[in-house]
Amino acid sequence: MSSRSALGDRAVVSIHDVMPGSMDRVAEMLALLDGHGVGGVDLLVVPGLDWRPDQIARLQAWAKAGHRLAGHGWTHKAPRINGPWHRLHSLLISRDVAEHLALDADGIADLVTRCHAWFSAHDLPSPELYVPPAWALGAIPRARLRALPFRRYEVFSGLIDADSGRWRLVPMVGFEADTLVRVGPVRVWNAMNLGHAAFWKTPLRVAIHPHDLSYRLAGDLRRLIARLGDQPQAA
Repeated sequence: MSSRSALGDRAVVSIHDVMPGSMDRVAEMLALLDGHGVGGVDLLVVPGLDWRPDQIARLQAWAKAGHRLAGHGWTHKAPRINGPWHRLHSLLISRDVAEHLALDADGIADLVTRCHAWFSAHDLPSPELYVPPAWALGAIPRARLRALPFRRYEVFSGLIDADSGRWRLVPMVGFEADTLVRVGPVRVWNAMNLGHAAFWKTPLRVAIHPHDLSYRLAGDLRRLIARLGDQPQAA
């Protein structure tokens, strides 16, 4: 049997906000995951920034090592707050990163298409997964996703298959508690979703951000990573 736990067998790990300024932190996180035997992860890349050739080469190396590249918006920053729902989302969840919420359906489709094209233009594997910043897909009907280049879309509550338009609930845990006020709600959320995955034996999304090891739930994250891959050999 595999040395990984049942939780590890069902977990899908992603590292968000892979940007030119976060590459060293991402490398540290990958080293920690690799040290615990956690396999390939989804690397959520933000294309529309100032990428240097050496940073592109690093992405290429990570892809060759078995990590999966995914699209993650364009600049990871909303150009404006667009209406009361966006303002509420910004206050409670996304701050200024939910760039889809500032766009209409045509604008979202254009952003997603540009995001996908960037990878092949830089000799990177074309990704199948797209994760909008803050998981906020915005005002685009699911039926339009079929005509866009990504095959799967991740939103806050789960995954959408582009071809069928079907949504599937997949519980998620995260650790981006950079203020004291976020610690309690994030811990409650994580406990609920870990319980859901364990009870229903469903996959679990583990969403990691580059600076999580310096935030207030770093210990929780390290313990979960150990559960994902550092289990004793089953009898």
